[in-house]
Amino acid sequence: MTEQLGAVVVAGVDGSDAALEATRWAAAEAVRRAARLRLAAAVGWTTFRPVGLPALGQEYQRQAGARAAEEHLEAAAEAARARAPGLEIERGVRGGEAPVVLRTESERAALVVVGTRGRGGFTGLLLGSVAIAVATTAACPVVVVRGTSAPTGPVVVGVDGGDGEDADEGGGSENDAALGLAFEEAARRSVPLVAVHAWSEAVLDPFLVPLLDRSAVQAEQEKALERRLAGWSVKYPGVEVRAVSVVDGAARELVARSAGAGLLVVGSRGRGPVTGALLGSVSQAVLHHAACPVVVVRPEAGAAGGSP
Repeated sequence: MTEQLGAVVVAGVDGSDAALEATRWAAAEAVRRAARLRLAAAVGWTTFRPVGLPALGQEYQRQAGARAAEEHLEAAAEAARARAPGLEIERGVRGGEAPVVLRTESERAALVVVGTRGRGGFTGLLLGSVAIAVATTAACPVVVVRGTSAPTGPVVVGVDGGDGEDADEGGGSENDAALGLAFEEAARRSVPLVAVHAWSEAVLDPFLVPLLDRSAVQAEQEKALERRLAGWSVKYPGVEVRAVSVVDGAARELVARSAGAGLLVVGSRGRGPVTGALLGSVSQAVLHHAACPVVVVRPEAGAAGGSP
């Protein structure tokens, strides 16, 4: 497999423990991808000018913020070097709010990696606002590092309905991007791929539900899932694929299977009724509750794996 020339993995740095853990994960991923690691820190230049000595005004605030950001970058670089000695590391401080800075960084990155919560977050929250904002706006896939990443654990991916012929109906292109990244990561890590598809009786005619042969419907869903995965299996013949089809409960099944997994891959939104939502309910659920790092793939972001 040929890596993209000049590939860069970007890690968001803010001095928090979560950001340091994200940096360590990003360093290991950069090694796997034969990529460079770029550490990015954002300083929100304040327009507030406090009353008092001029030395304590706006310029002082900017300089103090920049110095703190540089210190955070140095600590992150040390953590990255400890995890991946010899890795090429870039770093930079940029003015602006973190989600905007990381959105800009994502335009020339293969992957953006962030922690679950930053320094300014409420400790009771499961997921910080920066992680949510980056996951919903980045121009490349975004990894939110949470839980424990099992080195030999499988890559788990959520698969929307359809058999690959419904890309124009809202499920194909985005889910193909998620599947492509999931297969590529499984191949890169030499681990199995677990593909989880959940189907629901809610989309069926309610008058026919009592008459359903659920075993027959389940068999149809399993065959559709196999068709959906067939092309990818041809492209990645060395990846062991385990197909799982369940009734409802996509988020619950994905969260359960994230325990012991190395990575969980989802699209930013599914085939639910709110197609304009930036982040679907399943994606939100796994970002809040998964037991391993989660990759969110937006339809505009695509994936390096391409189409089968």
